[in-house]
Amino acid sequence: MAGTLIVGAGSAGCVLAARLSADPARTVRVLEAGPVWPALSAMPAALRDPAHLPVGPDSEVVWRYPGNLVRGRLAGGSGAINGSYFLRPPAADFVAWSAAAGRRWSFDAVLPVFRGLENDLDFGAGPDHGDSGPVPVSRTADPAPVSVAFAARCAAAGFTELTDLNAGSGAAEGFGRVPLTISGGRRAGPAVTHLYPAAARPNLTVTGETTVTRLLWRGTRVVGVEWTRGAERGTSRADQVVLCAGAVESAALLLRSGIGPEAQLRALGIPVVRPAPVGAWCTDHPEIGIEYPGEPGRPAVALEYVLELADLELRPYTPQFTAGLRRLGVALMHPVAAGELTLRAPEASVPPHIDQGYLRRSPDRAALRDGVDIAAQILGRRLGPVDEAWLRAHLSTSQHLSGTCRMGAATDERAVVDEYGRVHGIDGLVVADLSIVPVPLRRGPQAAVMILAAAIADYMVV
Repeated sequence: MAGTLIVGAGSAGCVLAARLSADPARTVRVLEAGPVWPALSAMPAALRDPAHLPVGPDSEVVWRYPGNLVRGRLAGGSGAINGSYFLRPPAADFVAWSAAAGRRWSFDAVLPVFRGLENDLDFGAGPDHGDSGPVPVSRTADPAPVSVAFAARCAAAGFTELTDLNAGSGAAEGFGRVPLTISGGRRAGPAVTHLYPAAARPNLTVTGETTVTRLLWRGTRVVGVEWTRGAERGTSRADQVVLCAGAVESAALLLRSGIGPEAQLRALGIPVVRPAPVGAWCTDHPEIGIEYPGEPGRPAVALEYVLELADLELRPYTPQFTAGLRRLGVALMHPVAAGELTLRAPEASVPPHIDQGYLRRSPDRAALRDGVDIAAQILGRRLGPVDEAWLRAHLSTSQHLSGTCRMGAATDERAVVDEYGRVHGIDGLVVADLSIVPVPLRRGPQAAVMILAAAIADYMVV
């Protein structure tokens, strides 16, 4: 019986666990650093509330990193605490992705996987959608007043209203209601749609509160992992290890285990197993937050409408992050600049350093200034002068890190994994999460990471 060990029960890990354990001849074990509840009914009600974003300073279900970065640390990962946004990347992103990693990542190749994942309650009968997949997708039927006002302002400014932001190639510009993974008024993240429905399978074991610290080796083959669970230390062996710990933790685990830039590893006293550009390139969506006076409203999902314009996304948030003020986010969805992730110490208890690289390149600064000008037009406000200092004063992150273990051919000096997520030069090791995306994505990554995991899982079960 083949044994697969999955590191991380986040968005990708949930999809992998469900798809791989559907084969009764394969044993699947999942190790998750955060809490895993024995049943979906035991998950705290607040985590099922799509209007609740448990990412504040008191949250116990997130990883925290310098620069105000947080990632989900629980069954479902960031997909269990995010805004339920499920916008597909446009076809242009898959053109670039397939150019870097092969035709299996073209838009035509991944569209059937998207359709198989979703149960679109609004457009499922259409050719671009599915109506029988595990992921419920719908748009808000009764948007909050702040969302309604934003849509009206966009229309008044001459922008086109789009009925389905996931239609066709996704290249159209305009504003529309956000596709959301909500069912019966509750957040339907990947633990809900994939992990817990499979939890009763005898060949699937999911263990929480367990942090994987290092890979175990036999030469250049991975044979298992080391882990900690409170004061307990242990190892788990497997025929195959799949990293689904996300763009930060998957990269950090590879580095701690001896896969990465040789000089960096040697400086930290880590034996080099395989030189690789782990962490040398990572990307995110820098976001400018524009606050303006506004009254409190009823609880609602964080984003009900967005305005899509080329490489920009404008986001009218429904929560009030500052009392008495509302926020319109201007996110750069296709930045030119990239960041870098490096280890600061060989111990898993020390978080890596992440240099975002925001505003480093003039095209990115220019694009964000253009976005701020459009936001000012929509809001009917004067915001200038919008120089670099102003941008930095209002700069934040969309929490969309990817690309730290990017995908590509073995001849590509930037690549860490191949088109199937297999680490170059290493046996028994696959990476299947946002860390392997080789290009910036023009939409939030939740839909992309689930299709990525589903596609890699399908390859693994063939």
